Amino acid sequence: MCNDKLHQFLHALPKCEHHVHIEGTISPELLFDLASKNGISLPTDDPAFESPVTLQARYDRFTSLDDFLHYYFIGFSVLLGVSDFEALTYDYLSLAYSQKVYHAEIFFDPQAHISRGVTYHTIISGLNAAKKRAESDFPKLSVEFIPCLLRHLPVSSGHGMLTELLGTGHFFDGTLVGFGMSSTELERHPSLYKEVYEAARAAGVANLTAHYGEEGPSSYVKDALSLLGVGRIDHGRRSAEDEEVIAQLVETSTMLTLCPISNVVLKGVGSMQELPIRRFLDANVRFSINSDDPAYFGGYIQENYCAVQEAFGLSVNDWGKIARGAIAGSWCSPVRKDQLLKEVEEILQQWN
Repeated sequence: MCNDKLHQFLHALPKCEHHVHIEGTISPELLFDLASKNGISLPTDDPAFESPVTLQARYDRFTSLDDFLHYYFIGFSVLLGVSDFEALTYDYLSLAYSQKVYHAEIFFDPQAHISRGVTYHTIISGLNAAKKRAESDFPKLSVEFIPCLLRHLPVSSGHGMLTELLGTGHFFDGTLVGFGMSSTELERHPSLYKEVYEAARAAGVANLTAHYGEEGPSSYVKDALSLLGVGRIDHGRRSAEDEEVIAQLVETSTMLTLCPISNVVLKGVGSMQELPIRRFLDANVRFSINSDDPAYFGGYIQENYCAVQEAFGLSVNDWGKIARGAIAGSWCSPVRKDQLLKEVEEILQQWN
């Protein structure tokens, strides 16, 4: 935790998290427990898998996004049954709520599980069970789920996943709040996924997002906005490199879901100070601050808030702007947004 004078304020500030992959919240301890429970053999040729301690130590030495993804996909191979997904999701929600996350929009990766024989029904049943428990146990919390297409798999697989999910009606009954896309970005131009996103829009899926501008150039962000029709960009830090993209984000009130610690750990930037936090604030670009895959990157949302504060020395008013923008960019009802805004304003008044 930070030693900044605003630390207590940052802890008390109600938060929205829009960019967290539930598979990326599995701790080494839970990973080993579920592997044992489910009879999953972890790699024997990698010394990282000798124990939870050695695995955590390996997580501290990621060299790139692809290096991380290698361990990420091994990690969720231990998730098999409904109770596994419930335990994983509830653990995240419990920790997030302790850090004053009052609204969470959680990514999950159906293709990666379906391809290994775990049904979509199993996944969503576990997620929903955790949501029901958490919203009962944590009265200020609201939770939404966003399935992500995986770019490292064939585009046809993404089409198939979307078709299956559309058939459930879950985009329209409140089970799923939107549709997204993640995984390796380089050489995966938005044009490759235009037809998938057109199909989602044609079916009536209202909220669309995609990971761009993390590894790839700002032009990927621009093209994702125009070709895919997304209303949100996940990561998007490289948008700062193009004035036209900045202007477009401001004009359309498109929110970026920034993940500061993730960007440093995966070597996207050399230090926290290189992130365009101040640039986005001054340009009135809407953004939220998120944890991405916190069990792998060594920081949940509070740690990300503290890291940003230590790097940039933001004011209470700066944080108020970030918090209000995060609420405005959330995919929840106007009534829920008003509730969240009231919680934020109460804290801001105490510190102003």
